[in-house]
Amino acid sequence: MEARTRTYLEGRFGDYYRRSGVSLPPAADRREWGHIPWSAGSTTMVRHQSLLDLGDLDDFLHRTAPRHVYFSSARFADPGAGSMDEKGWQSADLVFDLDADHLPGVDPEETSYAEMLAACKGELLNLLDFLDDDFGFEETTVVFSGGRGYHVHVRDPEVRDLDSGARREIVDYVRAIDFDRDGLIGTESHQGTTRRVLRRRGGWGARVHARLVDLAETLREMEEEAALERLQELDGIGEGRAETILGQLRNNFDAIRAGNVEAGGPGTRILVDALAEEAIDDETAPIDEPVTTDTKRLIRLPGSLHGGSGLVVTPLSRAEIEGFRPLSDAIPERFRGRDIEITVTEPGEVTFDGDTFSIQEGEQSVEECLGVFLMTRGRAEKRTE
Repeated sequence: MEARTRTYLEGRFGDYYRRSGVSLPPAADRREWGHIPWSAGSTTMVRHQSLLDLGDLDDFLHRTAPRHVYFSSARFADPGAGSMDEKGWQSADLVFDLDADHLPGVDPEETSYAEMLAACKGELLNLLDFLDDDFGFEETTVVFSGGRGYHVHVRDPEVRDLDSGARREIVDYVRAIDFDRDGLIGTESHQGTTRRVLRRRGGWGARVHARLVDLAETLREMEEEAALERLQELDGIGEGRAETILGQLRNNFDAIRAGNVEAGGPGTRILVDALAEEAIDDETAPIDEPVTTDTKRLIRLPGSLHGGSGLVVTPLSRAEIEGFRPLSDAIPERFRGRDIEITVTEPGEVTFDGDTFSIQEGEQSVEECLGVFLMTRGRAEKRTE
């Protein structure tokens, strides 16, 4: 990035902060603060600062106009101390990071930025299902990172004291790492006998049971040939086994709906294993383990600007998530309404502000928000007007 471009962006970021108040996180005075400036080639974070060191946050952001702004997930006794040992760790939010670069099946070289963000939203919804349904967390905040994904902050009191090991167990559960298939099955007494049943009161057992009941109901309504074809799409189920399972589902539906895996014979257990694999493929969320397990992590400040996109790090209510369009809704209003001159150095397709178009190499006049987006992503330089 050329010096002229850095100077321009630093000035415009400062103007954004002059006119846009940024909300403080809870217990802001007990958190460490950090930022990365616009210095030439700088990726070094200025950290070990407290809110007392910064002073008024809005004034600090306007004066320094940082490229990136962060605060700690942790609360400390002395957040401005120069070493982690001296800070006096007290507690930490539970933070989840979804990054489009890490999604299964997404190749950053082949997948457009807009497509990656769309895929990441689907994974976000999977993650929220876990946090709501399986863990029952109530104090959750969802934030578009301004870059390639989303952050979720959990601040329920019962999670704040968890150490890294306990947080890793949550990650393993959400990602189905070392998934215990035998643990899906339990036993219960029924009319004087003990039978094996799917655990269906929460957890992965409930997820697999819901799939089993849904599939059974669907297959009972389908023509036999179509039903057999559907069963054979599942791992480990061939033609003969599919015929047996279909008969069991139709003849013992009530028992299977109750989770009784013995009612359908051995074919039902094979079906349960196959549906467990489907559930893992469809419902796990590829969260970034180091972010969640780090009890002292610095995370982007909601309301700040992302120096790699020029977009706002945007907090979202649950009602806003489904309709949120990051490449439109996270554009700073301050950067709309006027054109600037840029030199495009990396031409090609761009998806931005609800449109997809091709931009040519060389000198261009574009709306400032698009110009900032291209410059921060390394696809253009500022031209003297």
